[in-house]
Amino acid sequence: MEDRSSYKPQQRLGAIARAKAFKSSWASQQKSKPFATEQKPGSGGFKLGSSAIFERQRAEGAKTRRAESFRPTNAISGDIYSKLAT
Repeated sequence: MEDRSSYKPQQRLGAIARAKAFKSSWASQQKSKPFATEQKPGSGGFKLGSSAIFERQRAEGAKTRRAESFRPTNAISGDIYSKLAT
């Protein structure tokens, strides 16, 4: 009976609290989604170097020039309403 009489649970309360806190923290970390950077152009992901940036700028410029080529070249004057009324 000496074992039961010498057992003092107050000494273990701090250790039990720390173990519970650790288990809780570990469980929440396991449930959380890990951070991942997408590797897509323009996403700000992994850097490919200056050549990729220049190529992307050239492609965007070509797309802009193509879109502008479809626009009408003659400017619409302000008296369009008077021409339509007649």
